[in-house]
Amino acid sequence: MSLGTIIHAGLTRPSRTVQALVLMGGGARTAYQVGVLRALAAMLRLQPAHADRFPFQVLVGTSAGALNVTYLASRAGEGLGAFDELGRFWNELHSADVYRMEAPAWVRFSRLLAAMRLWGQARQHGAILDNMPLVDTLHHAISLQALEDALQAKALDAVAVTASSYTTGVHWTFCHTGNDRRHEPWNRPGRRAEFQPLTIEHLMASSAIPFLFPATPLWVDGRREYFGDGSMRQVSPLSPAVHLGAHKILVIGVGQPQRSGLVGGAGAAGEPTMGFIAGHAMASVFHDTLQADVEQTQRIARTLQQLPREVAAVLPYRAIEVLAIQPTQSLDAVAQQHAGLLPDSLRRALGGLGALKSGGGALASYLLFEPDFVQALVALGEQDAYARKDELLGFFGIGAA
Repeated sequence: MSLGTIIHAGLTRPSRTVQALVLMGGGARTAYQVGVLRALAAMLRLQPAHADRFPFQVLVGTSAGALNVTYLASRAGEGLGAFDELGRFWNELHSADVYRMEAPAWVRFSRLLAAMRLWGQARQHGAILDNMPLVDTLHHAISLQALEDALQAKALDAVAVTASSYTTGVHWTFCHTGNDRRHEPWNRPGRRAEFQPLTIEHLMASSAIPFLFPATPLWVDGRREYFGDGSMRQVSPLSPAVHLGAHKILVIGVGQPQRSGLVGGAGAAGEPTMGFIAGHAMASVFHDTLQADVEQTQRIARTLQQLPREVAAVLPYRAIEVLAIQPTQSLDAVAQQHAGLLPDSLRRALGGLGALKSGGGALASYLLFEPDFVQALVALGEQDAYARKDELLGFFGIGAA
């Protein structure tokens, strides 16, 4: 996070503590976030002061994390019930609700035929997969009017999603508040923001995984630009929350504790398999700078806390408290166990290329929108959240139970 962002945030002095939720991207892997949030809701229900209200004032999401925060924003008026609704949405989700691909059975017998088929899909749709089913799913699942109502009722202050412009290379944050005209957008090198009502197109742009899903056009600066997944070129994932006034940030990522699940991805000669390479490429797309951003923010907060109170009071800085949660187990390994649940057409095409063999769980983990895999990730998220119960309650100013 840039020093300019911290200074800008320090110039605003809201009368209350603003708590933000930041959800990172990762395709189907973001089901893990649902588990963490469900566990958090269960904890807060036992606290009388927190049992009836939505616990965050600012929501920021990237890629599939953007879908999650927008869904939550549209149900913020339901308080903690919003997290239960998000869980139900994921429990009923299937890959066919997100994407489709037609691939005949014969592609599995030849890598050349499989490659030709995927190339044909890419030529026809601009990507390997057709994500039009996701458009229908989001239109049915997310009420943009309910999101607007939640903002006007002050159930939350702001919701923001990020996307990366293929046209200019700029990483954009699209923010929506109860009164967008009152807010000044920010402009940093390679990063810009704009305040405008969010649409399903914004969500499709943010979640357009490169090569897999087609780019989505959006209007910025009075012209049409083409956008892809917000995880690309995301150099400061906490910055939007800070710009929107957050004092405390809970961020949930879906990265690997370590990539041990891919160790077996090398062939007999030590060369990486197609599955290993595909998984590494996807991990590179979603390789965020979250940990570095968290560490820098925490370092600045510690420095400010060590200053004499009278000195800190006159400086244009604000200490930001950050709590970051990521999986304690390899999601690649979990996906490898469920790779057979991929849609037949996709499994045939990727199998024909050898992309689902050793190490192929990494690639599958982004596309496995199937109940068994989702439930495994939700369970892991709940487990990890309860293991850090004291930290989560402390984030909301609640003493250890």
